[in-house]
Amino acid sequence: MAEKLKIKLSIADRVYPLTIDPSQEEGLRKAAKNIEQLAKNFESNYAVRDKQDVLAMCALQFASKIEQRSIEQMEDTTEVTAKLKALDDLVSEKLGVK
Repeated sequence: MAEKLKIKLSIADRVYPLTIDPSQEEGLRKAAKNIEQLAKNFESNYAVRDKQDVLAMCALQFASKIEQRSIEQMEDTTEVTAKLKALDDLVSEKLGVK
């Protein structure tokens, strides 16, 4: 069993102590850094009332990217499936298989 790692991440002027698997550290630190950068961007470009508003905007931004990727992957899968079906039909036709 792998040892757990204790780290502290700072997000929106708050420190969050976490106990994680060492394999998660890099991803969590990058995520925290991305949140901090996006929050600073929102604070400097938009009239926001408080950190909660900024964090809500960050959450929406990241969640929408995830959802958009999911939609795009579904479209890609549908397109690939249609092309494979057409190829299968063509091969079956040439081989005389029904």
